[in-house]
Amino acid sequence: MCEANAYLIEGDETRLIMEAVDVIEPQEDGLRLVNIFGDQKFVQAQVYSLSLVDHKIFLK
Repeated sequence: MCEANAYLIEGDETRLIMEAVDVIEPQEDGLRLVNIFGDQKFVQAQVYSLSLVDHKIFLK
């Protein structure tokens, strides 16, 4: 399995915003996240870092 959990960094806080993310697509004002269940979420953020070994995506 290659899914990862997406976390949003806001100031000093990091919070989980979606589990089992399978697709990240750039949009005009942010990113569209899609998980393995077909759930979608749009976030006004950019990719900050990836930790693929730990299955984590950090957005800011």
